Amino acid sequence: MNLHHPDLKALYQEVDHYIPPKESMQPPRIGISANRKEGLSCIADTYVQAVLKAGGAPSLIPVMTDIEALTAIVNSLDGLIMSGGGDINPLYMQEEPIPALQDVDSYRDEYDLILLRLAANRQLPIMGICRGHQLLNVAFGGSVYQDIHTQHTPKPLKHSQTLPREQVSHSVTLNESPSKLRTLLDGAPTLLVNSFHHQAIREPAPEFIATATAPDGINEAMEHPEKAIFGVQWHPEAMAANGDEQMLKLFRHHIEASRLFREAKEVHRHCVTLDSHTDTPMIFPGEFNLGKKEGGKVNLPLMEEGRIDAAIMVAYIPQGPRDDASLRKATDFALNRLQEIQRQAELNPDRMGIARCPQNVYSLKALGKKAILLGVENGYAIGKDLANIDRFRRMGVTYITLCHNGNNDICDSARGEAEWHGLSPFGKEVVRKMNESGILVDISHAAESTFYDALEASTCPIIASHSSARALCNHPRNLTDEQLKALAAQGGVVQVCLYKGFINEEAEKASLSDAVRHINHIVDLIGIEHVGIGSDFDGDGELIGCRASNELINITVRLLKEGYDEDDLSKLWGENLLRVMGRAQEYSYKFLLTREKT
Repeated sequence: MNLHHPDLKALYQEVDHYIPPKESMQPPRIGISANRKEGLSCIADTYVQAVLKAGGAPSLIPVMTDIEALTAIVNSLDGLIMSGGGDINPLYMQEEPIPALQDVDSYRDEYDLILLRLAANRQLPIMGICRGHQLLNVAFGGSVYQDIHTQHTPKPLKHSQTLPREQVSHSVTLNESPSKLRTLLDGAPTLLVNSFHHQAIREPAPEFIATATAPDGINEAMEHPEKAIFGVQWHPEAMAANGDEQMLKLFRHHIEASRLFREAKEVHRHCVTLDSHTDTPMIFPGEFNLGKKEGGKVNLPLMEEGRIDAAIMVAYIPQGPRDDASLRKATDFALNRLQEIQRQAELNPDRMGIARCPQNVYSLKALGKKAILLGVENGYAIGKDLANIDRFRRMGVTYITLCHNGNNDICDSARGEAEWHGLSPFGKEVVRKMNESGILVDISHAAESTFYDALEASTCPIIASHSSARALCNHPRNLTDEQLKALAAQGGVVQVCLYKGFINEEAEKASLSDAVRHINHIVDLIGIEHVGIGSDFDGDGELIGCRASNELINITVRLLKEGYDEDDLSKLWGENLLRVMGRAQEYSYKFLLTREKT
């Protein structure tokens, strides 16, 4: 702790002469949840000192339940530490109190849970300590012993030491399975810790993994396998502040994760971030409002939390019968869905706009609004009438996926037996008309034969709005390396899909790490200029670590860690697709101009 002599002039001179480093080099701002004692929001100084020693800028968050104020505070943070303290009210776990429960402070519980929810929704790195560790578990759906001495078997160790906090009282074993905790502690099998608790984790929350255990079986640490969230049962701040290097590593790890998150926020502030494929209109019967969190994975609040600027929402039409009446019904359904998407701009004029071209997207970002673009998934909606393509373009449609899961009058699908062996004769006319209208040809869901026919028939580059690499996940919906090379050679882009079955052949294990592997593979194969991201959210797209629009920033964090820079991420997150879209629309403009002259 730096102390100054009581000399006001000298103190002010030191402050005024201090020149802070440029913003990107400043320490990440780490919020610390406060304890509440006798009406005071307070914290032990060791928390502050541990964060300072690790390179962060600590900021105490006062105990309150004003969601608006806490939201403003969380939005300014780069990381969060949930501190220790008293018991958790068991009613938050749908349990009645047992006699051994000690004093609870429901006001602080509510404050902590609000704070955690806000931070987790925004993907902040979170470190939980003692009570904070237990609270993390409760917040994410796990359970906690109200009192280990009466509820845990076998009989637990003494977990409430009378030794000074900087001294160790028992050992913990780090689990043998790979974990970030074991890695950052250099693979040490055991660790000596202090202990001040009588509550503890009973069952870890879903997705979280236990990473350390006391000799009596009490959980001592857990972490999320994909997100920068972890907790420890002991009090590392007391030991780190007193020079314990092993404990200081925990804080350095958290500070580094927070630094990376701050960098990701800056990338999203500077660059357009665009998700090229969402099925959100499909999940709402009738009318809906993007301005509310109404159960979907893509809406304005989620985009705002994840700092996502734009999303292409598609009118999805499942493949059905191909008689005239069914085709008219499919066209009408697509038009209705597109009208409903357009209506969102009327419901939320201050927060979003409908973008018809790349410049609209950039302009809306500059205004602080989200850009929603329109697409059609399944050319079945075209029916057998080429005039429908112009109808869709007049409504603002930017791409049409030639088919879905099943052949149609345009082409063969990746699912099912070959009918046309690629594009049908009508399908070739559709591709030509889409080029003339400035609508991108999307070959996601198409058979390989259709892919190559479309590549040959299209005057403009084509796209795959939501497809991944078959070399990493052998699914017919994914593209082979040969297809990826051919797509890039023509100037097109492939938008990596986050649908778990296209990312990992063991679908339930599909994770953010798998998606990053697909991105890396395709970038290495065809270059960063030909890759983007199309989540397929609300069409069953989701991965462990990336389940909704607010979690897409986790991809940025991971790619920054992989060595991608802002220029790379700017291309991947939007520039590549918008470049190809611009080329298609420019071709259409020139075509129409030429036709008018002739």
